[in-house]
Amino acid sequence: MDLLLRGRTALITGGSKGIGRAAAESMAAEGCDVILVSRTQGALEEAAGAIRSRFQVNVRVHAADIAVQGTAEDIAARFPEIDILVNNAGAIPGGSLAQVDGTTWRQSWQLKVFGYIDMCRAFYPLLKARSPYAAGSGATAPREAAAAPFVPSIVNVVGNAAETLDQAYICGVTGNAALYAFTRSLGGTAPNDGLRVVGLSPGPVATDRLIGLMKKKSADRTGDADRWQELFSPMPFGRAATPEEIGDMIAFLASPRSGFTSGTIVTIDGGMAARSRAF
Repeated sequence: MDLLLRGRTALITGGSKGIGRAAAESMAAEGCDVILVSRTQGALEEAAGAIRSRFQVNVRVHAADIAVQGTAEDIAARFPEIDILVNNAGAIPGGSLAQVDGTTWRQSWQLKVFGYIDMCRAFYPLLKARSPYAAGSGATAPREAAAAPFVPSIVNVVGNAAETLDQAYICGVTGNAALYAFTRSLGGTAPNDGLRVVGLSPGPVATDRLIGLMKKKSADRTGDADRWQELFSPMPFGRAATPEEIGDMIAFLASPRSGFTSGTIVTIDGGMAARSRAF
């Protein structure tokens, strides 16, 4: 399926590895130019080189810490021409209420919660200005979805902890729940401005970050961090999702093939959040 992304430009935070890199690769495979943003220049250059060699698209990188106030505005000033914003950077640690101190709560939310909000605030007016459906444009969508003009979009990668409510990941549960509400609220009225805002909520994904969280959980439960792989056994299909499965969905949600999607959260977790147990 052609996602009709050729010639577009997507900016992806947390784009040097994991889900962000997978999303960049999925979009690049569709002919979409990408801008990768993360904190580590070396990792960005490695990812960019690999993507360029595989897909022959324009790949730019920018090393920045989105947790620092003012960074989002600086990024928007550097790259005002994007068509798609993917908010993906975030590293909220595991732990119960007693285990996560107040400083850690605030530092974690600076990146994932306030970082997402800041990026949306900085890029929303720029995306609106590029939309064929912006107020006053006079444009109306044709009946055929494939022929509809491209609509600029924001995809917020959140996480299903907002639904599973795992108290051993309470800082992430609460932050993700806030981003669920933020995404739905912004996406509900974004079409009035000719934009779409959607959320993607992955369950466990086999990234370096997940392995770190699983080691922490294994140490808490068994006293042995090296037994973390045993915790995958009760998961759907006995595994975590692959980054590529999530990256492909990000590309689809950002594309005109999903052009009537806004103000909603798509959960990909093998059914984990939908499980109901009496005991």
